This record gives sequence, C-alpha cells and structure tokens, in this order.
Amino acid sequence: MSVAPVFTVKEVFDLLRDDLAAIETEFERGTVSRVSAITDIGSYLRAGGGKRIRPALLLLSAKLMGYTGDGAVRLGAVVEIVHTATLVHDDIIDEAEIRRGRPSANTSWGNSRCVLAGDWLYMQAFRIALQERKLKVLDVLIDLTQQMVEGELLQMEKLGKCVDLKEHFDLIFRKTACLFATSMRLGGILGGATDEEERSLEDYGRNLGMAFQIVDDVLDLTASEEVLGKPVASDLREGKVTMAVIHALERCTPEERKLVETVLRERAFQSVTHGQILDMLNRYGSIEAAHAAAAEYSDAARSAISGFADSEIKRALLWMPEFVVEREK
Repeated sequence: MSVAPVFTVKEVFDLLRDDLAAIETEFERGTVSRVSAITDIGSYLRAGGGKRIRPALLLLSAKLMGYTGDGAVRLGAVVEIVHTATLVHDDIIDEAEIRRGRPSANTSWGNSRCVLAGDWLYMQAFRIALQERKLKVLDVLIDLTQQMVEGELLQMEKLGKCVDLKEHFDLIFRKTACLFATSMRLGGILGGATDEEERSLEDYGRNLGMAFQIVDDVLDLTASEEVLGKPVASDLREGKVTMAVIHALERCTPEERKLVETVLRERAFQSVTHGQILDMLNRYGSIEAAHAAAAEYSDAARSAISGFADSEIKRALLWMPEFVVEREK
C-alpha cells in the first residue's frame, strides 16, 4: 500500500511530535546549571521558540534509516543547543538588540555573561553527545563547530565589503548549511548508514540549509518588522551583503553601487533609504534571482535522497524543501 504524501507543516511535525517534545525536555534539562545566570539565559532563549528544524531533520534522518533508540532525542537536543549557542554569540558580535521579537539576551544580561553562557552551551552539547559513546559523533560535531567559528571570523573580515557570490555561499554554508548537513549526518550515523547513504543525507542537509539561508536573507530585505521580529534589512545595517544585493551589484550602475556602499559604511539607512535599495533590487530582478537559486538548492536536496526507499519519512523529507522556500518568516 502506498503512503499518503505529506503536505503541511502540521502533518510533518505530527510525525515527530513525541520525539520533539522529548527533545524539548532534554533541551531544558541540558541548559540548567548551578550558576543561575546560565540557567536564566538558557530558559530565556528556549522561551523564544524557533522552528526546531535542525532537530526535526536529525529525527527524520534517523527514522529514514530505521533507527528507534533514544540517541536521536539526545543528539536532537545537542544540535539545538549548538544552534542556540551560535545565536547568543551572533547577537553579541552583531550588537543585535532584538531576537524573534524580544530583546536579545545580551541586552538583558550583558555581553560578558552571554559570551560565557554561549561557551558553556557548546561544552554542554559535547557533554550530552558523549553519552552516545561514538567517536564519529564527536568528530562530526568538532568539525561542525570549527566550520561555524571560521565562518563567523570570515564574516567579520568581510563586514562592510561587497563580497562576490562564491565568498557569500562559502559564508552561508559555514554559518547555516553545515548545521543542517550535520543534523542529517548524525541521524544517519545513529541508523548505521553506509558511507554512500551518509553522503546523500549530508548533501540533502547542505542543500536544504543553503536554500533556507538564501530565503532568510531575502525575507530580511522584504518582510515587515512585525513578521521578522527584528528591524528590516538588518543584514545591510550590520554591514553584510547577501545574495539579492550581490546579484544587483553585479549589474547596477556605479551610482547605484554607491547607494549600497553608503548603507554599508553608515551601518544605517540615513543618507539612503530602504526603499531605494528595494527599488534597485526590483529593477534587476534580484529578489527573483535569489528565489530561483533557493529553488535550485531545494531541487538538489530532493535529488540527494532520491535513492532511498519510498516511505512516509522520505516523503516528509521531500516536502521539507517546499516548506523552506515558501515560508514567509
């Protein structure tokens, strides 16, 4: 009997409801410390919510490989703790004041406490991962954290500069897509995937993560502050150019290029308005180009897992790129 396709967020997450609830419990338990500041910051960050897409991917990957043990819940919490630690550090580096519609943790607890809390979260993630007693899991997580730290450092070097697409794609792989890839890979490791299967799962996660970040960057430019939960065009305000802007810069006039350079230099929309930047992006079809690139990565993600046997879990994974590309926040 064929399995009905999965088409909605609710249906996909219903497949994972109990495991995601268990991950949330593990996440809560894993962010408690004898130092109250760490516990308070951890609790505040958990309450901010989030899509939990990374642990969901780990669960789907493990289930695709037929894994039924408790390790998927533990490692699902690990990837979410790592993700949370990166957000803490990102907000400090970017001097962000808002995260998901609320004051960022560093505005409430200060940079010094949040730096240390982020470091503690990284170490706690490794402590939980050690329970699997699998050196490969630790090796994968070490590689992940190194890639992410390198990505942050590279981005700091590029702030205020008009980077090219190759540089930009390297940055978004390191900062976002590598965690998607690692989530899929960890699920495969738990399920005893072959090297070829593990590569396919990793390719799926990498391509999905690239699509996710490209769409995220477009939404940063085009969505409202109410939807985003933070000021619009935060990337440009922080000195970062993303794909749509790079696409326009490769086609625009010298005068139009100066508009972008002015925003990057001023780190604000003072001499140049957000509307002027949007007009330029629309003039060169740059928003559409970014969406097209995200769609290509989504197709590549689907292709990466085409060799796995048909199942409800596979169909959920095949649907996930649609959710990523079509989302509005």
